[in-house]
Parts: sequence; C-alpha cells; structure tokens
Amino acid sequence: MDSINYSIKFFQDGGIFMYPILAILALGVGIASERYIYLSATKNKNRQMWDKVLPLLKSRDYKGALEMMSKSDAVICNILSYGLSRAGTAQKHDDVETAMEEGLLETVPRLEKRTHYLSTFANVATLMGLLGTVVGLIEAFTAVTNANPTEKAALLSASISIGMNSTAFGLVVAIPLLLIYSVLQAKTVEIVDSLEMASVKVLNIIKEHPGK
Repeated sequence: MDSINYSIKFFQDGGIFMYPILAILALGVGIASERYIYLSATKNKNRQMWDKVLPLLKSRDYKGALEMMSKSDAVICNILSYGLSRAGTAQKHDDVETAMEEGLLETVPRLEKRTHYLSTFANVATLMGLLGTVVGLIEAFTAVTNANPTEKAALLSASISIGMNSTAFGLVVAIPLLLIYSVLQAKTVEIVDSLEMASVKVLNIIKEHPGK
C-alpha cells in the first residue's frame, strides 16, 4: 500500500508534463502488445505453412502448393505464390526470383508497421521529462526570489526534488519502450530472414526440378 501511495504522490508532484508522458506510455504499450502478438502469430503461421508446402514442392507439385497457399493468410504464401505462379511461364529463373523479391518488398512494410513509433515515443518521453524538469526549475527559482533568505535553501531543494520527478518518469517510460523496440526489431529481422531463406530454397527447387 505504501508503494502505491508513494507512486501516486510521485506522479502528482511531477507536474502537468506527467500526463502526456503517461499518454505516451499507454500508446507505446498498446502498439508493443499488438506488434508482438502479430509478429508471433506470423512466425507460427509461416512455420506451419512451410512444413505443409515443402513436401509438395519437393514432389514438384507446384499447382497443389499454390492451391494450398491460396487458402492461407500466412505472409510466406504471398511471397512464394509470386514465384510459383511464374515458375511455369517465366522464360528465365531470374523472373521467378524477381517475382518473389517483389512479394517480399510488399510484405516487409507490413511486418515493420508501427514498430518505429516505439523509438519515437521513447525519445519524446525523455524530452518531455526534461522539459517538465526545466519548467519546474524555472518556477522554483521564481518562487524563491521573494522568499525569506533562511527559507530559500530548503524551498529550492524541495522544488528541485519535485521538478526532477518528470525526468525520472520520462526515463522510466523511455527505457522499457526502447527495449521492447529492440525485441520487436529482432523478431521482424528473424521473420524476414526466414522468408528470404524460404525464397532461396524454393528457387533452388524450381531450378533443379521444373514444375508439372
């Protein structure tokens, strides 16, 4: 209970800038949660679909693979479908590779969507905290100008302590957001790498075994 009361007092003493920082935290948590769930689901769907479609590709049943992928919303299907749909009509294997690269270019922005906001929010939270402290210090020095000389030191010390709350809260918000941003970036890179690897494997299969 004491920790809750301390947190409430800490927030109240931080001044008006604590509220926009809190709003940034809420937005950041919302985006981070949505992106983490989406990327995790995307990774699982891609793995499941790859395990299903790979035997068809190895047996050179490209038509069956296309039919299976057309029924799935996994992002890997969007990329491989581009290449497989041209496997029988393309004059060169480079055309198949180009088609899959086109599918990858369309997919990557969907994977990276909104993630970059987290780093921006972290920077804004830090700057808002610093701004709150600066404004608090200005108010503190203004307040002690006409104060009793014997009270100035104590009043200034208390005012500075309160003014630092916004900077502390800004950092408390910014640090987790940056860590979450790094985690999501790593997950995104992992998915993109797996998509590129799958594209290369499919291209090699097509080169070695023309489709039915």
